[in-house]
Amino acid sequence: MSNGKLPVRDVFSSKFGVIAAAAGSAVGLGNIWKFPYITGVYGGAAFLFVYLGFIALIGLPIMLSELTIGRKSKRNVFGAFKFLAPGSAWKLVGVLGVSAAAMILAFYGVVAGWSIDYVAKAVSGGFGTKSPAEMESMFFRFIESPVSPILYQLFFMVMTMGIVFVGVKDGIEKYAKFLMPLLVLIIIVLDIRAVTLKGAMEGLRFLFNPDFSKLTGDGILSALGHAFFSLSLGMGTLVTYGSYVDDKNNLPLTALQVTLADTAIAILAGIAIFPAVFAFGIEPSSGPGLVFITLPNVFQQMPGGYFFSILFFLLLTVAALTSSISILEVVVAYFQEELNLKRHVSTIVAGVLIAIVGVFCSLSMGVLKEFTLFNLNLFDLLDWISANLLLPLGGLFIALFVGWFLGRKRVEEELAKGAGVIPWLLSVFIFLVKFIAPGAIAIVFLHGLGVFNFG
Repeated sequence: MSNGKLPVRDVFSSKFGVIAAAAGSAVGLGNIWKFPYITGVYGGAAFLFVYLGFIALIGLPIMLSELTIGRKSKRNVFGAFKFLAPGSAWKLVGVLGVSAAAMILAFYGVVAGWSIDYVAKAVSGGFGTKSPAEMESMFFRFIESPVSPILYQLFFMVMTMGIVFVGVKDGIEKYAKFLMPLLVLIIIVLDIRAVTLKGAMEGLRFLFNPDFSKLTGDGILSALGHAFFSLSLGMGTLVTYGSYVDDKNNLPLTALQVTLADTAIAILAGIAIFPAVFAFGIEPSSGPGLVFITLPNVFQQMPGGYFFSILFFLLLTVAALTSSISILEVVVAYFQEELNLKRHVSTIVAGVLIAIVGVFCSLSMGVLKEFTLFNLNLFDLLDWISANLLLPLGGLFIALFVGWFLGRKRVEEELAKGAGVIPWLLSVFIFLVKFIAPGAIAIVFLHGLGVFNFG
């Protein structure tokens, strides 16, 4: 849109649609898969308390910054910076966002495919009476297969493309309104089952009774990093979604509601997992295998475990889908508005290209695992580049852009739409995005690069 004219675009039709879509973007595999196991690794409640602090100080301000950039520009993440800072290098932040979204969805779709396979295994009784060792062997045989995980990954990508293909209001918003309540319903049912298990209270104490002596410097940095990444920040999803938000919407309230929803679901996931883990004597710091290796073993020992295993992996799949549609939309909006392609064409081209890269990510777990760069296979390489380079840099520049380039007056004008601005809260927000958030993100960035390690 080099002529500077406002593009004719689809928008969210309701306040609930905005919250459901944005919360769906934030709520993903990071909440259900990653949050519980890193909480376990870093000591439970102490990690949780630090994480919540970083959500308030870093996550919420960056989320509001992204929504502000999106609504103020009414453009995709690349077009937003090009429009708000014409003739400058700020548009490269948009390039970071589109690149990060494409990379993340490539390997994200692979893990989402694993969750679909585990739904099928749960339905067919595939967990049976397998021992933990047999469960581990089954998982690694599956992900190293050159066929099955690819078929599930492609099926997941087709679902994602189908929703984005239809549009913002009739596709993304419509399905978010259905999927997010479904996700909440499933996780509440799982929570009720978990807390009624014998020995469940030990798991709840682990999650909510902090022992800060167990929290290391590395754990604090992990909490800071996860607070940032779990909200889908730095990759342009919330800039893109913000561009579809009506001017009557109260952006600060929306950002707060989405942040609370994302955090609540992460905590609910912990409530669903840790009581069960402790009830059956499982080590809470089991690592990434907690979901795909440890929990299936727990379900088979649990009364009603057949039903609850289906629900859990369905939850994982739904969470993955609500995030994947927002990630794909970043690339689709860029193709549509910057390359002047129709939405249908943009969706197919973006989805197919990302799916092809995803196929190689899947193969890199098995037949192509010998092909590495910096001792990383393709799956891990894309994960490392996006998590340690693109997302922190994207978040850092978004904070600097809002805090230093847009400035207080232009930010206040945008936030005043649909709501009155409380001066002292605006001052706190500007201070956080000017000074606190950039410093914290820079620490995560340097730690991810291995410049320093608190150990």
